[in-house]
Amino acid sequence: MATTAPFARFEWMIAWRYLRARRSEGGVSVMTWISLIGVTLAVFALVATLAVRSGFRSEFVDTILGANAHVTVYRSATVGANGQLDRTIPDYDALAATLAAVPGVTHAAPLTRGQVMANFGNANSGVEIFGIRGADLASLRRIVDPTTGMGDLGRFDEGIAIGSGVAQQLGVGLGDKIKIISPNGVKTAFGTSPRVNAYEVVYIFSAGRWDIDRTRVYLPLAQAQRFFDKDDVADEIEVMVEDPENVEAMIPALIQTAGENTLIWTWRDRNTLIWTWRDSAGAFLRALTVEDNVMFILLSILVLIASLNIISGLVMLVKNKGRDIGILRTIGLTEGSVMRVFFICGASIGTLGTIMGVGLGALFAIYVDPIFSAINYVSGGGVWDPSIRGIYYLPAELKLADVMSAMSLSLFLSWVVTIFPARRAARMNPVEALRYE
Repeated sequence: MATTAPFARFEWMIAWRYLRARRSEGGVSVMTWISLIGVTLAVFALVATLAVRSGFRSEFVDTILGANAHVTVYRSATVGANGQLDRTIPDYDALAATLAAVPGVTHAAPLTRGQVMANFGNANSGVEIFGIRGADLASLRRIVDPTTGMGDLGRFDEGIAIGSGVAQQLGVGLGDKIKIISPNGVKTAFGTSPRVNAYEVVYIFSAGRWDIDRTRVYLPLAQAQRFFDKDDVADEIEVMVEDPENVEAMIPALIQTAGENTLIWTWRDRNTLIWTWRDSAGAFLRALTVEDNVMFILLSILVLIASLNIISGLVMLVKNKGRDIGILRTIGLTEGSVMRVFFICGASIGTLGTIMGVGLGALFAIYVDPIFSAINYVSGGGVWDPSIRGIYYLPAELKLADVMSAMSLSLFLSWVVTIFPARRAARMNPVEALRYE
């Protein structure tokens, strides 16, 4: 007796006939549509979440790496002549040149920092001054981005560069002069006199991070040294590396080059969140990774629940098609052929739902900006608060690995759950199926 080839043409024809059958003909078209819609929505939610997750992480990391040093080098505290702790770096140019020569380092620059009050008219804002040379400032691509910045960075040595949030808070524009006020001024017989200087705003930048734009101000290194009374010293050396994602591998070489009295602070260390008042702390990016894994598991359960609807539809289909199964077995159809017919029915629903869900998820990722703008408009605004989220918009980045993982998961679950009702149909006794016909 000749054996039937698996997934023969007639098996596909029978399965297609059952899928499109109306309920009056013993079909379960309503359950088919419910299963299809359920799988589609579940896969769409999974793909959209993965895209937003990837986009948020990429944008968040890019704003960090594009506006900050990848590695910051400090000196260990020493006791100065006046008995106070001193962390400044007197030989900063030599140290920066030495660090720049380390393989994998692309740039090294001295920096002076300090927290002050910025004033314009009746408006005041607490800001942090970064004293840096103009050539070194140009290495921060998020700061000198011509698409988001305003002004002439070539005039940096003549004035000051401020974040867009600072400009908004103070109500200033290009050409205005703002006052920088430090309470740690000159000590006199009548007390400490605050130090006040005025600088012209020559550049306004937007780094894409609310906390940076709202608090950061750049001043020429020489001006910052004079203002903070730190002549011929720097507070730190900012280092840029070729591969910031693997910055930890650079630490031993940097410490060896900088010397024993050196402290290293990477961009990952800088973005550390303290979760409670105790000593527990976790890196923000690690928290994102944990959240990503939890979201993937939860949405995988959603896909599984949607796939289980296929079982309900197939169980009803097997029950309604009991007479047909008996006749097919009587005329010589094997158990394997019957099983494959119903497997094709369930797998087709899962496959089509997966494809539709991936398509909707891809469209969401591509058009996330207008979609989110519409949601924000309907809700009256304020859906995305940059002071909480850090970045200004909801990003989405569609990655092939994420799409493939979502598709593989959905296809695997929808195909596996189809096997059980298909086996039940294959093992149906034709005598029992036709006894009352």
